[in-house]
Amino acid sequence: MIKRWIFFAACLLVGGGLGWWTAAKDGLGAGLALGAFLWLVFDSLYVARLLRWLRTEQGNETPAALASAAPSQPGIWGEVTDRIRWLLKNRSQQYQESQGRLDEFLAAMQASPNGVVLLDAQGRIEWCNQMASQHFGFDVQRDMLQHIANLVREPAFRAYMAAANFSHDVLIPGHFNTPTRPVKLSVHVHSYGKGRKLLLSRDITAVELAEAMRRDFVANVSHEIRTPLTVLSGFIETLQTLPLKEAERTRYLALMGRQSQRMQTLVSDLLTLSRLEGSPFPDASDWMTTNALLAQCEQEARALSAVIAPKGHPLVFEPGPACEIAGVQTELYSAMSNLVTNAVRYTPEGGAVRVSWTLLEDGRGKFQVRDSGPGIAPEHLPRLTERFYRIDRSRSRETGGTGLGLAIVKHVAQRHGAELQIESQPGQGSCFSLIFPVARIRRLQAA
Repeated sequence: MIKRWIFFAACLLVGGGLGWWTAAKDGLGAGLALGAFLWLVFDSLYVARLLRWLRTEQGNETPAALASAAPSQPGIWGEVTDRIRWLLKNRSQQYQESQGRLDEFLAAMQASPNGVVLLDAQGRIEWCNQMASQHFGFDVQRDMLQHIANLVREPAFRAYMAAANFSHDVLIPGHFNTPTRPVKLSVHVHSYGKGRKLLLSRDITAVELAEAMRRDFVANVSHEIRTPLTVLSGFIETLQTLPLKEAERTRYLALMGRQSQRMQTLVSDLLTLSRLEGSPFPDASDWMTTNALLAQCEQEARALSAVIAPKGHPLVFEPGPACEIAGVQTELYSAMSNLVTNAVRYTPEGGAVRVSWTLLEDGRGKFQVRDSGPGIAPEHLPRLTERFYRIDRSRSRETGGTGLGLAIVKHVAQRHGAELQIESQPGQGSCFSLIFPVARIRRLQAA
């Protein structure tokens, strides 16, 4: 401020001196006025530069860019400029920090496994993450500021938004929902701010599928156990209340034993599935020969064939090259045995069953079971490995199947890195193959 007055006094002194030099006392007043005018001109130039610099903020420049373009000025206007420059830099730093926090927050919402949509007071989309775009089929560029009701036209969702009761969620089909591949979304809206809304969507297709599978599982297990229990309770009541001949008693006891064996097999298969799902994957340190596994399968298949088919089945076992396979012996035997016994059960009397082990050209091992049974229609093939899924329930009960065999085979194959292949056509038999990776196969050298 002192410099400002000194500069003003200097301008008056210079102006007064010029006036005195040119016109003595008569020119002194005019000289002083000229000096004041010069001071005002210089001061106005400094103010104009400061205003011009400040007006550049009306452009789209950032505070940091505006601060860097500040003019260098002397005196009080230079101090004002420096103070404004400092305020702009401080504001720029705060802006960058706020922008960084906003970017982190948006990145967190973008990484959310749930869909997130921000709606304004009119219900228009202000922002949405990628997951919400997938759930509802939004186009981030095209659908911004579009009303949500124009893009999500499900009647349940429209009624939910119209009722404005957001204490619960609403279930609607997803954008990619199809009859063969259903997609179910759980949508929940939360109010915030002045009329704004936060819409959260969650894909619950897997949860719904798991719940349906749980219900089916409980229903199937209950049904499978109830049938033999009904038979057992009926026979027990008969034995307790009626005088029976020895032959009839023996026949009833045999039927009771068969039903109890059926329940025992069912429980054993359920325990096997539970153990397979809960235990860690097997390593490749335990080796067993494929010949031994096929020999066990052959022994069981011939015994089963003698029981269910008096005339038997032509059973052919081809051990192939001597190999060893790495894994859990009980699991591998369970998977191979299930494929072989299924072929024996579902092949009519006199039908052929061929079991083979071969090495493929790339070094993988292939265990194959081919039968001449009735075959399987194409629509049933994708569901064969589901628990308790049966093509013909009456046929399965006649042969003593539990509906869990192929589910066990699938789990064993997954645990050993193998691939289960199923080929079948109605009237032309079926072919089930287990293809094991090279890392679990090694060929034995001939002695």
